[in-house]
Amino acid sequence: MSIGQFLIIFWARRVLILAATASCLIGALIVTAILPPQWKATERLMLDFVKPDPITGLVMQSPQARAYLATQMELITDYSVAGKVAEQVGWLTDPVLTAQYNKRAKDDKRDFRHWTADIVIKNTKVTSVQDSNILEIAYTAPTPEEAIAVTDALRKAYMEASLQFRRQDAERNAVWYTEQSAKAKETLDQAIATEGRFERENGLVMQDKTDVESTHLQSLSVQSTPFSGVVAPSLEGSQASMQLADIEAQLATAQTMLGPNNPEVISLQSKRALMKSLIERDKAATRASLAQAQVGGQRALEQAVQAQKAKVIANSEKIGVLNQLHQDVERARDAYNKMQEKGAQFRQEAVSGDVGITLLGNATTPKSAAFPNYLLIVPGSLVLGLGVGVFVSLLMELLRRRVRTQEDLVNDEDLPFICAVPGPDSTKSRSAKSRGWRLSLAGNRGTVSA
Repeated sequence: MSIGQFLIIFWARRVLILAATASCLIGALIVTAILPPQWKATERLMLDFVKPDPITGLVMQSPQARAYLATQMELITDYSVAGKVAEQVGWLTDPVLTAQYNKRAKDDKRDFRHWTADIVIKNTKVTSVQDSNILEIAYTAPTPEEAIAVTDALRKAYMEASLQFRRQDAERNAVWYTEQSAKAKETLDQAIATEGRFERENGLVMQDKTDVESTHLQSLSVQSTPFSGVVAPSLEGSQASMQLADIEAQLATAQTMLGPNNPEVISLQSKRALMKSLIERDKAATRASLAQAQVGGQRALEQAVQAQKAKVIANSEKIGVLNQLHQDVERARDAYNKMQEKGAQFRQEAVSGDVGITLLGNATTPKSAAFPNYLLIVPGSLVLGLGVGVFVSLLMELLRRRVRTQEDLVNDEDLPFICAVPGPDSTKSRSAKSRGWRLSLAGNRGTVSA
């Protein structure tokens, strides 16, 4: 069928289409007049999971953040939160709700608290702002005051429940880590006792992750390292050096005031030369005694190193066992320290008041009610009525086909169209109105009337 045929059908059924459209519009207006208005209050919260935890320092990764966000959205509409909301807004003592609860269906086995909590859950919608860590809580109620009150109660109950769950989880973890710390302490004490008993039985001592015998051997090895030369002690602070300095000062003064051939100048020069020779002789004697002492000391150190090395080699197996025991002690101590640290973190979190949620303002409602929205209802009802009318018209046309134009007579026999004879005036004959006009086809069929 062509578009023109469809338009002819719609025009023929225009009364039905207009009736359906008007009916939908009137019905929508009646429903909006009967049903009470609905107000929607919204409130936003920011979940602080994108920054490090102030106690543990942990940061959520992207998959964990999405799961956490979905969990928080479900928690807001959970009974543990909705039940507290019904209690906070006073619904548990509301006589109107009590009367409605008493008239409920007989197969409804819910208690009054669950029944009122389901009202909160039914009218609550929680969404997340795209690409953010912000949640938006929306509640719909017959009055703006009730919508705001319930939304604020939802936010308060949710934050209290989040804090309570976080503290309970932290307390459980703290108890578990405390128990593990006690077990780690027993293991550490046993490891220390085993190491100490082995040291007493074998005469070995572990100090700074190394046994004392090996440490002594390293110290002796460093001391026995030969030097490149003998270093003479400094004699600048000796008595002879101070006397030489005094003579040189007197000589300098005398040379300035007296002549070079003055007997006093000559005498001071002789004393200076003699004092220098004495100092050089003392230095030579000191070098000789130091070299002799060093040779003897080096020999003694080498002997001590060899003796200590033999002692370490003889006790190498015991030293290896002692090192292993000491490593067991260190591992047990590390495990105990970690358990203590974790337990302290969870105990601190159990008493912390930080819920990890930031309030972004109080609940607000728009200037007009969310229902009825005439700007949406009226156009929507018109479109719906028009669609219903068009659909019914097409259905009636398919069930009771009628010839309205010459295009409706086109068939596979390719019969030529001769003429269209108009029917009688609708004012003269009602039956003729239903017949419309007359079509004539050439061929074996003769004249066809429609």
